Amino acid sequence: MLSASFPPSRHPLSRHAAYLLAAATIGLALFSSGTPSPLYGTYSQLWGFDSIVLTLVYATYAFGVLLSLLLAGRLSDEVGRRPVLVVSMAALVVATIPFMLADSVVWLFVARAIQGLATGLALSAASAALLDLHPKRDPVSVSLANGVASTIGMGTGVIISAAIVQFLPAPRVLPYVLLLILFLGFLVASWRMKEPVEVAPGAHFHLTPQRPSVPAVARRPFILASLAVISSWSIAGLFLSLGPELSALVYKSDTHLISGIGIVMLALSAAVSQVLFGRWAPYRAAALGSLALAAGMGLIVAAAAADSAVLFTVGAIVTGAGFGVAFLGGLRALSSAIPPEHRAATMSAFYLVAYGALSIPAVIAGFVVEPLGVRETFEIFGSVIIVIALLVTAEAWRQRPRSTVRAGELSAQPS
Repeated sequence: MLSASFPPSRHPLSRHAAYLLAAATIGLALFSSGTPSPLYGTYSQLWGFDSIVLTLVYATYAFGVLLSLLLAGRLSDEVGRRPVLVVSMAALVVATIPFMLADSVVWLFVARAIQGLATGLALSAASAALLDLHPKRDPVSVSLANGVASTIGMGTGVIISAAIVQFLPAPRVLPYVLLLILFLGFLVASWRMKEPVEVAPGAHFHLTPQRPSVPAVARRPFILASLAVISSWSIAGLFLSLGPELSALVYKSDTHLISGIGIVMLALSAAVSQVLFGRWAPYRAAALGSLALAAGMGLIVAAAAADSAVLFTVGAIVTGAGFGVAFLGGLRALSSAIPPEHRAATMSAFYLVAYGALSIPAVIAGFVVEPLGVRETFEIFGSVIIVIALLVTAEAWRQRPRSTVRAGELSAQPS
């Protein structure tokens, strides 16, 4: 048990700078999660492990995030946002060291485990801090910042790492040197952050299993947000797992940049769609976004069957647009309903659903790709995701607000 009473910074960040830091922390957490991906082929050749071991390495990270959210998801509600962000950034700094020193697959398991635990801490605290720090507590703006940061971080982590591996020396070290520099910068910035919530005197860090909890007032929005994130992040998980191999097949190139192009198109089109359609009503965004997900995924499944680069490109862009709108719609519905004292706990429950959707399809696909092949696995899982997206569309539309009776009509009724 550790004291959470960190000494205050002598030169604290402004509220606006702290808000930007919270949003950037979400992006950095997802940026770092994709950084090792372009190197997995190299690791496999060097150390002679198969796709099953690779899947287990990824699963170690994903379940590390889930474990962190279960053990410490509401921690920043109790001890404050600043201490949790400082500890998570320090842990992410530590996670870069086994990556840089790795000379066997064991080091990857260690690094991914630390990274997963730290990422769960960072996501819950930073997402809650966004709502605390926005000057108007505007759930639309906060959700847009969260959504854009998430999608851009997810895509740029893969492509920047791929570019370093493709064009620069020491490819097994330099991507993690970049991460180390970023984490150290964010650690200093987090230390300078002024605590945005009231913390009870004598609050301490303690890690105990916690049942995910959502206050009653936020439960219906939480259901809609969960449905939306299941339909969107399950696609991201499939792309992170099998996207590089499918990209190499349809574009007929095995370069690192081409292997990462699928997740980049998905993420960038998601970010653009969030900016363009961020003001849609949450139920409408979740319904129409999931419908676009289904349509785009259908094109990608067709691309896998026909070996078509054109269908794959169009499908990735349409799928990404649906991903962005559906994810943002669900997040908006939830953000506007969370009471201040339950922000970290509720966002942790949300990210539990999100990382379950991101990791479970990817892990299962990793186990079955060896006997089935990349195309067949993508076709099967893509078809399942299409069905899920269509179910989410129907459920989101069913949850749309009922039309209110006009006051004039009420007054015209006989008493």
